[in-house]
Amino acid sequence: MNSDRKPLYTYWHPRYWPTWLGIALLRLIVLLPQRIRMSIGRGLGRLVHRLLGSRVRVARRNLELCFPELDDPARAQLELHHFESLGMGVIELGVTWWGSDAELAGLVELRGMEHVRAALEGGNGILMWSGHFATAEITGTLLKPEVPPIAAMYRPSKNALNDQIMRRCRGRSVSELIMKNSVRQLLKALKQNRPVWYAADQAYSRKGTVIAPFFGEPATTNTAVSQIAKVSKAAVVPFIPLRHNNGERYTLEFLPALENFPSGDDEADALRLNKLLETQIRRAPEQYYWVHRRFKGRPDGYPDPYQGEPE
Repeated sequence: MNSDRKPLYTYWHPRYWPTWLGIALLRLIVLLPQRIRMSIGRGLGRLVHRLLGSRVRVARRNLELCFPELDDPARAQLELHHFESLGMGVIELGVTWWGSDAELAGLVELRGMEHVRAALEGGNGILMWSGHFATAEITGTLLKPEVPPIAAMYRPSKNALNDQIMRRCRGRSVSELIMKNSVRQLLKALKQNRPVWYAADQAYSRKGTVIAPFFGEPATTNTAVSQIAKVSKAAVVPFIPLRHNNGERYTLEFLPALENFPSGDDEADALRLNKLLETQIRRAPEQYYWVHRRFKGRPDGYPDPYQGEPE
């Protein structure tokens, strides 16, 4: 991963100046006590909620589809808390990048590590499976010294400076970044009996998908977890990263490796994973990534819930 890093001082083109300003502000915020910087993060999230109307509408539509049991005021409150969570996530990136090991150890607690160690005894690697949660970066920092070198799937940012920043943040928790389509590199890491951080819960419209309910709503669901586990015989160990009390502490909790997985039925596996993810999301629904168009790309016959919204 280090070979993909470039010196940050090379990014002095004016198009990067707004990003540099954001980095400078974030660095100053990280110097503050945790409670204050998380308060700033919530304020940032509320500001984004006011300014980014298209993302607000996507999140609102997702929450309408996934939480029909909530009345309008309750969903509106969940929507606002979600954007506050996103704002805190930005600050947490800074804490991940610049925070000391001692500070991070005081904030984050690992749970269920016995499930990770038991899975490694199988010798075929681990798919550390989860979804897109706002707290994934900061909670993974304590994992690196506990297990063999960790790899993580990664989608490069279109902003080259942002990409370099994310590489540095993730360098606190993983030793290797695998590009999202590099199956060969992924299988190589598993063959070396290494854990691979993997989330396949976003909309996917290419080959290797099935339609499986997610919160009761039909969703195009990637079957890659089943295929990778079948080929590699890797254990699939679910985990959930959570923020507690507005960032006073965090937990990264691992569950037992999935039994009888893959089952040989991709659709049944996809449904099982979606339901498992639903259960974990309900523990802290505001911390999931609702601004993503999870229900896009469905085949003909399914309505587009985001019709009229720009990409």
